[in-house]
Amino acid sequence: MAVETQPVSPALNQPAREEEEALREQLMFDPRPREELNRMVMESMYSTSPRYWVAVGVLTALVLVCLVGMWGYMIFTGIGIAGIRKPIYWGVFIVTFVFWIGISHAGTFVSAILRVFKAEFRRPFTRAAELMTTFGLAAGALYPLIHLGRVWVFYWMIPYPNARWLWPNFRSPLVWDFLAITTYLLSSTIYLYLPLLPDLAMARDRTQGWRHAVYKALALGWRGTEAEWFRLRKAINIFAFAIIPVMFSVHTIVSWDFAVGQVGGWNSTIFGPYFIIGAILSGVSAVITILVILRATLKHMDYFIRPEHLDALGKLVLVFSMAWAYFFFNDYLVSWYGGYEVTRRILTLHATGPTAWVWYCMLFFNVVIPWLTLWSRKIRRTPWAMFIITVLINVGMYFERYTIIPMTLGHQRFPFDWGEYSPRLPEISIAFGTLCLFILLYLLASRLIPLVPVWEVREGQEAHKVVKVGKTVVPSVSELE
Repeated sequence: MAVETQPVSPALNQPAREEEEALREQLMFDPRPREELNRMVMESMYSTSPRYWVAVGVLTALVLVCLVGMWGYMIFTGIGIAGIRKPIYWGVFIVTFVFWIGISHAGTFVSAILRVFKAEFRRPFTRAAELMTTFGLAAGALYPLIHLGRVWVFYWMIPYPNARWLWPNFRSPLVWDFLAITTYLLSSTIYLYLPLLPDLAMARDRTQGWRHAVYKALALGWRGTEAEWFRLRKAINIFAFAIIPVMFSVHTIVSWDFAVGQVGGWNSTIFGPYFIIGAILSGVSAVITILVILRATLKHMDYFIRPEHLDALGKLVLVFSMAWAYFFFNDYLVSWYGGYEVTRRILTLHATGPTAWVWYCMLFFNVVIPWLTLWSRKIRRTPWAMFIITVLINVGMYFERYTIIPMTLGHQRFPFDWGEYSPRLPEISIAFGTLCLFILLYLLASRLIPLVPVWEVREGQEAHKVVKVGKTVVPSVSELE
């Protein structure tokens, strides 16, 4: 049967026209001229309202007061003003650190892994996810310094030759985290910058003044020649494959902070994959939350971010919620039947102790809510519903880290050494300050760089066609590489 690739004729029968209209609801089958796409992205960067500047001012004040001010006060007074003390030496600081490192993994997953598997729905939001990786790492990287206490000697964590023959303790988790975060931050920043080059050149050619000078410097003389496109695609593909093992190794190292210790409830061989699955679950949920906010606040963003993208990401969240539940209960079952009395007591206290409500909220938010809602296509394609679900999932993932760290440390081998942990104002303030810092960085970036990779969207639209096969229309995807 012959296949025609020309535009579908208006004379098609009614079912064929309905099928074509349904396909046009998808971004890849609703193309617009390249110049119009460029204009839409640039307008979203310039659309600043008084509410935007109020939000920037409020967030800046909160960062200065809650993060900078409280951290400075803690440095001046001493880390004793925090709630961490014997027997619980890791509290909200480490909980929030693990949370931000987990959030940062979604950018790599959404961009690199979906690019490797050629998932076409990733095209309009890869940059939004990659920015989340960079800013999440920037927020999380503060916590080894905050928890260090004497931050002015932070360079002792760096393994460099020195005249004093002073080398860091390689058994310390601080050194592991420093190396892991530095490696991941450098690689993720490069991976963010490479696909940004064509869009920086686009912004360079459409701006004046200081913006033009900045974009001109950052675009590195990009002209869009065939040789430049060839090298760019090769470099992106190489980094996509290379950064995936970096992503897995970084959060595995974070899990080793706990698993290699002689602490009941931590010395588990499943912590590596368990932490990775949890990081992807919280990260993909955070991507959906950000996309819903961008879709509601930025001009023209509803054209690029559509219900189909929330639908696809919602399916991923449901799959990883099931995988997280498997690893969570696997860890509990193995520990329970392993015969280690300390671990049994800890697991019992998680569900029956004074902070058991944290444990039950974690299961409700991470398992019950996704399993009861995300099976529905209608819910997955409803932005406000996805916003609420994904925010609750990340609250549950924060409670999961809280359960692993302070709730486990409080009841170890000797009953006379037991204790309860109560976060104090400095810890809560600094944790809230890093959240404000993350949101502030995202707000500023949304007006400084194109959040949508226009060239990737246009490339996908050129590859996707609606063709007529007999009396019906079907989607067709061409191989561009």
